[in-house]
Amino acid sequence: MSEQLPVVSLFSGAGGLDLAVERADAEPLQSGDHGNGLLRVTAATDYNEQALKTLLSNFPGTKTVTGDIREITTAEILEQAGLGSESPVLVVGGPPCTPFSKSGFWLEQKRESLDPNASLLDEYVRVVRDSRPEAFILENVQGLTYKTHRTQFDRLLKSLADLGYNPQWKVLLAADYGVPQLRRRVFVVGRRDGEGFQFPEPTHSGWSERDRKIDVTKTPHVTTSQAFENLPHLTIASDDEVVDGRYGELAAQIPPGQNYLWHTDRYDGQNAFEWRSRYWTFLLRLDPNRASSTLQAQPGPWVGPFHWENVQTTSGADRARRLRVNEMLRLMSFPDDFKIAGNRADVQRQLGNAVPVELGKAVVRALMTQLGYIDQVSKSRSIALG
Repeated sequence: MSEQLPVVSLFSGAGGLDLAVERADAEPLQSGDHGNGLLRVTAATDYNEQALKTLLSNFPGTKTVTGDIREITTAEILEQAGLGSESPVLVVGGPPCTPFSKSGFWLEQKRESLDPNASLLDEYVRVVRDSRPEAFILENVQGLTYKTHRTQFDRLLKSLADLGYNPQWKVLLAADYGVPQLRRRVFVVGRRDGEGFQFPEPTHSGWSERDRKIDVTKTPHVTTSQAFENLPHLTIASDDEVVDGRYGELAAQIPPGQNYLWHTDRYDGQNAFEWRSRYWTFLLRLDPNRASSTLQAQPGPWVGPFHWENVQTTSGADRARRLRVNEMLRLMSFPDDFKIAGNRADVQRQLGNAVPVELGKAVVRALMTQLGYIDQVSKSRSIALG
């Protein structure tokens, strides 16, 4: 096609939502299809240097704007993209989720929703107000919808509604859209014409941590063993992959799909912990026959999910191992050749904060279909540029 529709990306991070945008009209990742290039991210913003290196490595045609969004005007962003007001078809992005993440609730200011970074939601609204895109997609952690943050969430929705965008929101489970991960994210979507957005129906079904009902008419959830198919099987782990130290021996004894509860008086391990005295992810091992639990951005040394297979140390001791970069890419439904700057921990931080690509694609594709850019009959092949 001769013309690509411009998109502005805010808080871009590793570019999961950006990749979903540019492959919105593509078939699932495993097909190798990249789509027809209906959309192009023309400008992306972030303050993190490693994230920007990742963006530049994978989106060479995208202009990046570095810095604190609170100090960057909308005009600067549009100028970098070569756009004017009402030119972007979409504004997309996920303001940093730390203020609303359940993993941050140990901090009083986060429990009371006093984190100053929460104001970044207002900056997102400001860019939508100034740029007037045809539609927007905002994503965040499910915690944004909790009672603790409800005042901020309601203000966000009201601010977007006051702009005439009629925002619709829903918490989606990534595994229900072909991602091998039980990751829940809230999406807020609005259209400039005020028409209500209809969220895409799930394509997959399976057990989650909350739901034991399975829709047999849908494709089963993608399991971790399916996700890791054809990856190199390395028996030797690097030092930063080995789960060793205080709980190293205990972690290695935990069966697939179990966590520290294995080592309580109710299971067959060592009686080392009190029942429900830790977070669920403490010493958690992947179950090869289920989708993965959420890949966290900054886990502690004993926080999983760890691989279900053990490795041996140089002294011959069995130890659990952390996930490798290629495995994390698969769990986030990123392409295998996606390049991420930094060491293994840096990669996990960037991926753990990202939008799973197939989940993002489902939302973007549904929006572009409802806007008339993708023909609903052929779903992803007939593109109407009106």
